[in-house]
Parts: sequence; structure tokens; C-alpha cells
Amino acid sequence: MYNIFRKQLKVVKNLFSQNVKKLRKEMKISQSQLAKELQVTQQAVGKWETGKSTPDTDTLRKIAEFFKTSVDYLLGVEKLVENVVAHAGGEFAIPIIGTVKAGYNALAYNDDYGVEYANVRNPEEYFYLIVKGDSMEPRIKDGDLALVHKQNTLNDGDLGVIVYGDNEGTLKRFVKKGNMIILQPFNPEYEAKVLTGEELNDVYIAGRVVETKTKW
Repeated sequence: MYNIFRKQLKVVKNLFSQNVKKLRKEMKISQSQLAKELQVTQQAVGKWETGKSTPDTDTLRKIAEFFKTSVDYLLGVEKLVENVVAHAGGEFAIPIIGTVKAGYNALAYNDDYGVEYANVRNPEEYFYLIVKGDSMEPRIKDGDLALVHKQNTLNDGDLGVIVYGDNEGTLKRFVKKGNMIILQPFNPEYEAKVLTGEELNDVYIAGRVVETKTKW
């Protein structure tokens, strides 16, 4: 594992140079303009983009802030971790989140609880959600992890993560009947949520649950 990781670290400098050059060109600014924004020399930027050097930690943060991205992205750490894990056992690190919310016609995946591993293709299309409450017992318990494939549609009978109104995402069985959507819990002590009319305009589908596991 250590040897694999050490080999992957050798590509970080190249990934950084490629990412900085790509972001600069996407923003349509010159090396001198970027240098001015970061208060460094144009020669320094040129060396970054040719892979001859990498900036110090403080400058890395400034670059990430300027391009509105993360230091991990700049260094290619996300790809590095994925490659290491894939070589180690065919599994990928999938982020664990606490809540899913809707806002500004998009979905926000909130709270960082680390990662859990899953054997999936295209790991960027998945996230783990921490199940809250007992509405899905006895099959799924409070604190379990649900592996969710990001998608905005569900088939009738799918187990999915759905956001409606101003609520957080809820894990329920998705049932479509005519002009209404039914969010069905497994626990018989809970009533199903029926959404009709204008309520359907505020329904967001975060994804389909492909498996669950007990974590805590």
C-alpha cells in the first residue's frame, strides 16, 4: 500500500501544473494577470505550469481561493486517493454526508462525516447518507449508512432520497400513482406522505439507494 501511494505522489506535481493551467485558461487570464492577483512573479506561475515547482502552503490556499476551488483539487488529491484505493482492493472512498437539502434549484449535500468504501464504478456519482430516525425499521435502522447513486429520477418502487418543500432529504420508498407521489416508510407506525398538486413542484430527487449497511 505504501509503495503504491509513494508512486502516486510522484504525479501530484504534474496534476497541479495541469490543473492551474486549465483553470487559468478557463478564466481567460494571462500568467502575468494571475501573478499579479497572487502577488508573485510571472516566472513563478510559469514554473508551476511547466511542473518545475509547486508553491508553498499559503500560496496554494490563495490559488484555491482565487479559482474558487479546493487545495485537494489543485493537487489532484481526490484522484490520487481514488487510484490508491482502487489498486488496493477495487473499492473507492465515498463521502459520508449528514443531510441533503434543496435550494436555488439545486441540491446541497451538507455535513462532512468522512468516507466509507464501496465497490462501484464512477465513484463521483455516489454518496453515503446517514439514516436518521426509525421510519424505515426494521429493514433500515437509525444510524445506518445508505449508499446513494446521484440521479434525478426514480422508478416506481425504488428506495430513494427525496427532498420536498423546505425539508431535509428523506429516505423512503418512492411510489408514483397518477398525479401524486407517495413516500412510503417501512415502519407501519408511520404514515405515508402523499404529495399532490403544487407540492410536486417542490420535489427534488437526490438519488436512488443501492445498498445500506450498519456503521455505528
